[in-house]
Amino acid sequence: MENTLKKKRIITLSILSASLVVLFIASIFIGSSNISFIEGLKGLFGQSTRVNNIIVQNIRLPRIIAAILVGTALSISGVIMQTVSNNVMASPSTLGVSNAAVLGANIAIVIIGGGVIAFNGGNITISNPYLTSGIAFAFALGGTLLVLGLSRIRKFNNATTVLVGVTFGTFCTGATTIIQYFASDTTLATAVYWSFGDLGRAGYIDDLFIFVVTAISLVFFIIFAYRYNALLLGEDTSRTLGINLNVFRFISLLLASLLTAVCVSLVGIIGFIGLIIPQVMRKLVGNDHKFLIPSSALFGSVVLLISDIIARTILNGLSLPVGAVTSILGAPIFILILLLGRKKS
Repeated sequence: MENTLKKKRIITLSILSASLVVLFIASIFIGSSNISFIEGLKGLFGQSTRVNNIIVQNIRLPRIIAAILVGTALSISGVIMQTVSNNVMASPSTLGVSNAAVLGANIAIVIIGGGVIAFNGGNITISNPYLTSGIAFAFALGGTLLVLGLSRIRKFNNATTVLVGVTFGTFCTGATTIIQYFASDTTLATAVYWSFGDLGRAGYIDDLFIFVVTAISLVFFIIFAYRYNALLLGEDTSRTLGINLNVFRFISLLLASLLTAVCVSLVGIIGFIGLIIPQVMRKLVGNDHKFLIPSSALFGSVVLLISDIIARTILNGLSLPVGAVTSILGAPIFILILLLGRKKS
């Protein structure tokens, strides 16, 4: 039985790794510009025409890298949140991180005047994206610290911490609605556009920032994978291994929320990745976090790359927000998981 499970894990990781490589290469050549395989390959190294070089190097490549990194970040964030909270319904939005980021962005755009929609070469951009993203990140991180700090001071249990996060997220949504109610047409359109999950707004600097935070968090999660396995066996077992549960949970949730805050502040809200990916991987590779974390990271990247390809090609010449695509694809899959789980129960 153990050998069968180990073989299944190796096959799963191999298939996901190969799929990621294939999708990465395919994404370079898929788009409305109809760049051939040869010209796309030459453009990757700056040896094609000037237009092709710009399309491949400055538009498609940073977007593809962002899809891989954001898919990884949101997926492993979901894994950790579900394990630490002992709740399979937990996700990166559970602690209100996404809602807090949106509130911060609306304050930046509507109240501070942090940017308006601009059209740059046919692409929609925000005139001052880094100010907006910076304030969004500050609100997301501040909201996370508030929820976790309150939970630790009052010694809330896992379920109560999740409820506090949901309540905080609801508050942020209400505050956002009030701000948008008094916004002008232009700033309202900008604020709404910002909330769309759009990988096209990511540049190499954004990718680097996401990579650093994701790499540090991923290393931490893998090093302490055995502790997450112990959490699944109960608090008594964890304490016998010398784990300080309060501190460990706090650090884990903080890093998981930090991953979400970085992604949301830079590319907007991308739903269902952090909720569904960990659940699918638990069914395929089990609950051993030595395999669950890397397999979820790979699968999240694959799913987000596929969603981005659909977003870029489903309407000829028009790119849809990838967050909308993941939500449309994720909703029926999530319902299916619930139905299958109920039937099995």
